[in-house]
Amino acid sequence: MESDQLNKIAVWALTPNGRNLAETISREMNADVDVYLSQNLSGHRTGPFRFQKLGDAIQREFNQYGGHIFIMSTGIVVRLIAPLIRHKTEDPAVVVVDDGGHHAISLLSGHLGGANQLTQQIAAASGARPVITTATDVNQVPAIDILAQEKGLLIENPGAIKTVNMALLTGTKVMVCDPFDFLKNSLPGSTKLKPEELTEHCRKNEQQTDVANAAYVLATDRTLDLPVAVLVLRPASLIAGIGCNRNTEAAEIKAHLTQVLADNRLAFSSLSGIASIDVKADETGLIAVAAELELPLTFFGKQELNQVNTIQNPSKIVEKHVGVKSVCEAAAILASSNGNLIVPKQSTKNVTVAIARINYLSSGSVREIRNT
Repeated sequence: MESDQLNKIAVWALTPNGRNLAETISREMNADVDVYLSQNLSGHRTGPFRFQKLGDAIQREFNQYGGHIFIMSTGIVVRLIAPLIRHKTEDPAVVVVDDGGHHAISLLSGHLGGANQLTQQIAAASGARPVITTATDVNQVPAIDILAQEKGLLIENPGAIKTVNMALLTGTKVMVCDPFDFLKNSLPGSTKLKPEELTEHCRKNEQQTDVANAAYVLATDRTLDLPVAVLVLRPASLIAGIGCNRNTEAAEIKAHLTQVLADNRLAFSSLSGIASIDVKADETGLIAVAAELELPLTFFGKQELNQVNTIQNPSKIVEKHVGVKSVCEAAAILASSNGNLIVPKQSTKNVTVAIARINYLSSGSVREIRNT
């Protein structure tokens, strides 16, 4: 699905009042909106999207938009979208507006999908009353999934969201391991732990069978051995510099990259880019790995790579054959905006990998990376 399409909103209407309201919403909202009207409606003021059977059209378009506004009864919408719902981390936002424009109801994906925010936008555009039922919003407490999204942190195990949000609702203790302060001042009353303290705390709680007395959050690119109840948030903080011999297979490149991350207890989901030398710009294996992992692939010229003075393992052989002292280390450092080289060159017969961490100047810097 194209990313620009995911930023669009679809508005669906069945009746003349619904058509008029759809036009108002489309005109007043600061968003890219497509309006879908029943073929039974006369007039062509809004278009060009028409549907004959609502169910067929929704099935075709449901996952092609970031959000849907249905101007019709809630019952109709529930029955039509029920077979299409997959997961809170994947489903588009769904808002239902009654035909009279009195209420806008956040129905699906209120937090991560943005339905709650969309509901507020619809209310502002149409004068409808926003109806939001998610408990954290109703009780005006922070929701960990929204905080993670705002900070650009990937939720690795969404099933643990409810435990943390329930703790925030009930005032239960929240223990946070956040070495780089992504969530600083965002969770009032939480207790900050070091990684080893978090591991020990979870171990003791498991032995005492009182894990329910606390909720746990880990926000880092490091991997720890933790119970599944710990909510794991990953920043887009790691860059892999990769060098390889000509015509190295993608599977071999990916296998070595995976092994390097695992050996150094770094989260694969924190990988935000791959970098190499520009003479590898046509290397099919490298290109295939980046495409499979859906990561940007950046290439640097010899002059750029040779200007990096923080490499740890210069190679005379590489310098002789390629003209640079380092490929993977220098490329990782450059692509991470002169970040810290946390894993120096690791080599196999055909592949070299180095890992750099983007400098955590602020949580906003990582949020920008995640959203690019």
